[in-house]
Amino acid sequence: MIDGVLNLNKPHGITSRQALDRIRKLWNVKKAGHGGTLDPDATGVLPICLGKATKLFDQLQKGIKSYSATITLGIATDTFDASGQVLMTSPIEHISEDRIESVFKGFVGQIDQTVPMFSAVKYQGKPLYKIARQGKRIENLPSRLVTIKSIEITSINLPEVAFRVDCSKGTYVRSLVNDVGTELECGAILSQLVRTRSGIFRLEDAYDLDNLEERKITFNESVVPINVVIEALKQVV
Repeated sequence: MIDGVLNLNKPHGITSRQALDRIRKLWNVKKAGHGGTLDPDATGVLPICLGKATKLFDQLQKGIKSYSATITLGIATDTFDASGQVLMTSPIEHISEDRIESVFKGFVGQIDQTVPMFSAVKYQGKPLYKIARQGKRIENLPSRLVTIKSIEITSINLPEVAFRVDCSKGTYVRSLVNDVGTELECGAILSQLVRTRSGIFRLEDAYDLDNLEERKITFNESVVPINVVIEALKQVV
């Protein structure tokens, strides 16, 4: 029996569920779940709760999430990222760096964020992405209050803008990027996303899935025991 939390560095190109299933198969774990879904194109920290540690889900989700992201200005898609259908393109030559900085700063604080149509959020009991794939649209999408604690632009090399963001649970970086594009009146998509922190877990301590599957690292080495996780959560509180 394995009881504890694995700090997994989710690789690019697979869903969070697929990453979880590979860990379950690798270690023959029956009871497991992941905290804080990452899109297939995103990488980074994905806490995997194993065995009795699944009881810690709610506590683990309360922590701050940190991301390193790159956006592309001058384009909008239905998924708010590079995987979606292009809805519009727009010139960006007139947009100054000062204007970009100002718009980003405007989103710091508590905001009412509309969830993306292509998301796992359920609407009338059905995930929104399944409704979207049927070609249907919902006029009044669900929204939620989230907190953007800080945003730091790290580089501007138009059409790309790189930034770091600290935010509360439930924040969709894709939606934040889309809102930035709307405010700039040119559109914007998320082109790269790495979660560098999820509560008490950080990217520099995360384990690569390939190394785990190649048996280079055992579960005894990589899984944080329940008592250690609980103690770490107490220190944060």
